[in-house]
Formats: sequence, structure tokens, C-alpha cells
Amino acid sequence: MDAIEHLADHVIATRHADLSKETRAAARRLILDTMGVGLAGSAGQWAGDLSGAGDAWGRGGPARVFGRAGRYPAGLAALMNAYCVHNSEFDCLHEDAVVHALTAILPAALAAAEQRGGISGARLIEAVVAGVDVAAAIGLAGTAPMKFFRPAVIGGFGAAAAVGKIAGLDREGLINAFGAQYAQSGGSMQAHEEGTMLLALQIGFNARAAVEAVDLAGAGLRATQHTLEGRFGYFNLFEDAVDLAPVLAALPQVRRIEEVVEKPFPTGRATHGAIEAAMRLLARRPAAPVELRRIAVTVSPVAFTLVGRPARSDMPANYARLCLSYSVARCLLDGRVGVDHFTPAALAEAEPLALAAQIEVDTFDMAEPSAFGPSRVVLDYADGTTAQETVGQALGHPGNPVTDAQRLDKFRANCRAAAIPLSEDQASALADGIAALDRLDDVRNLMDLACPQAG
Repeated sequence: MDAIEHLADHVIATRHADLSKETRAAARRLILDTMGVGLAGSAGQWAGDLSGAGDAWGRGGPARVFGRAGRYPAGLAALMNAYCVHNSEFDCLHEDAVVHALTAILPAALAAAEQRGGISGARLIEAVVAGVDVAAAIGLAGTAPMKFFRPAVIGGFGAAAAVGKIAGLDREGLINAFGAQYAQSGGSMQAHEEGTMLLALQIGFNARAAVEAVDLAGAGLRATQHTLEGRFGYFNLFEDAVDLAPVLAALPQVRRIEEVVEKPFPTGRATHGAIEAAMRLLARRPAAPVELRRIAVTVSPVAFTLVGRPARSDMPANYARLCLSYSVARCLLDGRVGVDHFTPAALAEAEPLALAAQIEVDTFDMAEPSAFGPSRVVLDYADGTTAQETVGQALGHPGNPVTDAQRLDKFRANCRAAAIPLSEDQASALADGIAALDRLDDVRNLMDLACPQAG
């Protein structure tokens, strides 16, 4: 059986009634996190510019956009919401698959639910769980370093699965939707390299494509049938090495959404272990930069390729969020890393840039190409003593989870930071609505809570 058939069958077989309470809880948890991040992202870098450009692409329609008034066509809403979710690097991800698991999937699913109406919260959970399974499976099958931006390309396949689930496509329809998605797939690592806002837009493009791919499949389009394994399919063109069999074998047993990581810092995940290590060292012995003779950070080779870039005085926010030395310098100076550290004024400050320039970044000699761990920080103090801390699984990983209080604090802060902020009562109502998602009759009611200004 072709891999695309396996995935289509898995999407169809995913039923809310069959999901464990742990899987359903993980879905609610990550939907809460993702919607909060999207709300904050509505006030983020270039979000207003995108909204202005998007107005020329269409207004009016069934779907709402975080932090914006009015309504939009479903595909455009999916694009804009996915952009808002990723533009601050605060969104959850599946580490081993290297895919921001809900960033394209949830906005596309929400837009499709608004487009169709009458989609229950239980159906949304089914769609998100199935979408994450598909995206993670494709990502895990690729065993070589990324050339294309997996969160965009693979996130699009997951989004097509989620939207197809909401639309009730059968096996043939899902296979055609995956083919139509592949025809529109795109997203290069060059945007990551340069730290341009195109990085988040690439995820948005693929989220919009998912909505449209399912619409096309529903209208009867016959697309490619060997989208993953064909001579010019995804695995042959986008990946240099593939190990597919164990991923497909695990599909019925493993719900990948339970493996998804929540991000406590608005930076590239590959910086998080070092930030946490620095925080632990500061908790044991507070120290000003003048008290430090040497700062050394060691990360995996893959992490180095993702965030080992030098800090620059002219770096844009998205470049800085993917700069390990800047993130660690900010942590050592302020004891934390927050959204406020990536404003134009903060990025122009001389002290963190000078400290970042002093940080030595090296890589572990690792046979296993782990992207996000371990991370080690060594501080040599001016008095001749040395301290070090190594973090295997950074905070937010299921093995090192954030607390319920930390999650809600992040959510409430993100709701306050939206372009049209939610009040404390509105944020509480949205959190309560997500907590009761399994019993919600219509997902449009959830979007009423998230976007009360939309009308």
C-alpha cells in the first residue's frame, strides 16, 4: 500500500470517541497555546502590513482573523492566522519531526469549520489530532538535515488532513487533496537563514493551500496519486534520506500530538535548552556580566546550523529570535527572555550585543542528529571558579512540561498583547471554551470568543 493511502486511511479512522483522555487533553492544551500565540501575533512584526495587503485579496466571507475586525474568505483567514501564530517563534512544535505542529493545521481547520458551519469541538479535536499525526509522520520519515522548511511544507500536508477530516472526505478525496496540496507546496530554508518575515508567511501560504486543496478535491479534482513516493513525489524531491516503514507502522499506536512541545520562550526552539541552563545557573549564583570571564555554550550540530548565527547590530527580530548568542546574552542580563527583547529598541541596545559577541558557541560530537538537545552552558567567573549546567529536554517538552499555571500565564499575556486586546474576562471565557471543547456544538462559537471584535 502506498504511504499516501496509509495516511488517508489513518485520517478517516481517527475518531473522537476512540481518542484517549491524554490525547484529547493534549489537543485542548495545544489549541489553547496556539490560539493565544496567534492573538499576540496579530500585533507582531509585519502583521498589520499583511492585513493591509490581504484586504486587496478579499474581504467578506465566513472566517475570522485573530486581532482583526471583519470577516475573510476561508483560505485568506487561514493564511493570516497561520502567519500570526508563527511570526514571534512562540508556537508549539514536534521536535523530532522538526515541524511546528499546529501552526498551519489549526488555522486551516478553524477556517474550514467556519466555512462549513455546524462543526463540533469534538470534530475539531479529531481533525487536529489527525493532522498532527500526518505532519509528524512525514517529518519523522525524513532523516537528513532540512533543505526545505518543513514547518511550512509538511505543516501543509497536516493542514490538508485536518481540513479533509472536517470536510468528511473519503479515501479518494483525501488522496486528491494531498496531491493538490503538494502541487502548491513551498517553503525554503533561505527565509530561515536570513530571518525574514517570509518564514512565517511560508506557513501561511501552505495553510491557505490546504483549504483550497480540500475544496478542489471536494469538487472532483483528480490530483497526483503517488504524492509522497512517486518518482517526483515529496520524498524524492524534498528529502535526501527517508526511513518510512517504522513511521507507518507506528501510526495506529502513537498519537504524535502527545509528543508536541510547548515553547516557554519566543525564540527558536534550538535556543531553549541553553536559555534554561543559563537560568538555572543564575538561580544558583546571580552574576553580572562583569563578574564573568568566559561564557561557553555547546549545542547539537543541527541546533548550531539553526541558531548558531552571529548577533548583529542590524538584525531584524526574526533573525534575533533564531540567534543563540543573543538569546543567552539577554537571559544572562535580565534573567529571562521575553517578547519585549525583540522590539526595534531592544535590538538596538549595545550591552546585549556586546555580551553576545563574547559568548563562545560550539557543538557536541554527536553521532545522533538531534536538533534540540542537549545544551550546555559553562560560566567561568572572575574569581576563578566555574559552573556549568546541561539540559537534555528543555522546558516545555512532555518530559519536562510547563505547569498549568505557566501555560495560563502565557495565554493570558498573549491575549492582552493582541492587536485588539482581550479583557481578562474575555480571555477567561476563551480558555473555558477551549477546556469544554469536546462538548462544543459549533466551532464558530469558539471564534466568537477569540475574535469578539470581528462582527
